Amino acid sequence: MFKRICKITFISHGATVYSQEGILNDKLNYPKLNECGEEETEKVCEYLKKRGVAYDKIYSSPNICCAQTAQIIAKLFKQKYTTIDLESRNHGDWQGKSYKELFDELGSKALIKTPENGESIEEFNTRVSNLLDKLIQENKGNRIIIVTTPEVIQAALAKTLELTPENQHKLLIKTGSLTQISYFEGWSSVIYSNYNLS
Repeated sequence: MFKRICKITFISHGATVYSQEGILNDKLNYPKLNECGEEETEKVCEYLKKRGVAYDKIYSSPNICCAQTAQIIAKLFKQKYTTIDLESRNHGDWQGKSYKELFDELGSKALIKTPENGESIEEFNTRVSNLLDKLIQENKGNRIIIVTTPEVIQAALAKTLELTPENQHKLLIKTGSLTQISYFEGWSSVIYSNYNLS
């Protein structure tokens, strides 16, 4: 049988006014969870509680909506969460634009282009991959939770499924959803993705 190194449950932060309006955002301090986001997070907690699985560590991206979501989840498990440098893609001059505006302006392949003063999708994927590799090595034998943004989860899935940047945006990751990946020596496997409780 294959020996698992680490299992990660990625939890997409609860809804915000930006996520509900389809607005690109890489700011760390705005927006906070809205009422819908708090409800989504409570449903995630109910699901995790019913499963009765113990998690060794809880990590969070630094975005305020991720931190708020992680705080609620950490309270459930009566433990603290650790903030890690797992930020959203730097959208540069796209910050604050809606996906619709971006697609109207740049076409259907907009998201694989590099924004002025921003980060390319390849740079972003490499950054996410390097940090996940580090966390996996630090958590051998552990089950961990990472509360983060949909884009980060897409990048993690793209690595596991060996998707091209052109295809990774076809993975829909909703707010308040769960994605689980098991990591083995040299490969990984998706257990489930975008499990949404709404």
